[in-house]
Amino acid sequence: MGDTMTEAIRGFWVASATPLTSDGSVDSAKLATHAKHLFGKGVDGVVLFGTTGEGTSFNVAERVGTIEAVIKAGVPAERIGIGGGFPAISDSIALTRAVLALGLRHVLILPPYFDRSVTPAGIEDAFAAIIEGVADDRLRAYLYHIPQVSGVAIPADVAASLRKRYGKAIAGLKDSSGDFKQFQAFRAAAPELAITVGNEADISRAIAAGGAGTICGMANVVPELVKGMVDGKNVEARMQAAIAVVLNTPSFTATLKAILAAQTGDADWLRVRPPLRAMADGPALKRKLDELTSPAIA
Repeated sequence: MGDTMTEAIRGFWVASATPLTSDGSVDSAKLATHAKHLFGKGVDGVVLFGTTGEGTSFNVAERVGTIEAVIKAGVPAERIGIGGGFPAISDSIALTRAVLALGLRHVLILPPYFDRSVTPAGIEDAFAAIIEGVADDRLRAYLYHIPQVSGVAIPADVAASLRKRYGKAIAGLKDSSGDFKQFQAFRAAAPELAITVGNEADISRAIAAGGAGTICGMANVVPELVKGMVDGKNVEARMQAAIAVVLNTPSFTATLKAILAAQTGDADWLRVRPPLRAMADGPALKRKLDELTSPAIA
């Protein structure tokens, strides 16, 4: 890991689910335990408060307080990334400054995601305002492209322009579009960006095509299978089947939490924040995933 890790997210990172207490606040102790468990499975780092972590349901103070607590609980700052990006640019700046002060460097930034009619120039302006507002050389920002969820795509030429303007402060891009052609377009437009994919089925071919690795949600429940994809093992059919188990449900995030509850025997994992609702069929889904991860991946 070493220095390369602080320059850009590479390898196998998990978009972590966020455990909650009975009052709906973050259970930081359980989150730290979950992160350490994943490190034991070959995971390089965790991204907290991404899409899988219900990130947009948590305000700046909640996210920063959780990072403080998780670091105190022994999760190294250099192995943590955080989901940022808010409709209000001032919130993006405040979050980023606060986590840099705690020793984090990796911030995934969504474009402002309410107005879907914005122009490419407007999207570039928003990212530029964040980078210039933070004004800190330690920052390693990742443009977060998940248009099917956020409603706002990041054009490849905007990514390229931002990298030219700000150098390694724009360290990379997370492509969660699930469209491999889009990954290739980002690679072609901005080859010096560390581009990670969110779609687990694409991990092996993305890495083979010069991608930096993955930040993905399925690793919460099948880290061995994702590790197999990262390592180029022949497990794509199993990965596709595992994704199908989870995707045919009302909420990817609530489903992952239901599976985590079944895997750990801890029903508290079922808790989600509105507008999500808890799912009940974790045990059945866990059994299906168990079949896909056994026999063990050689």
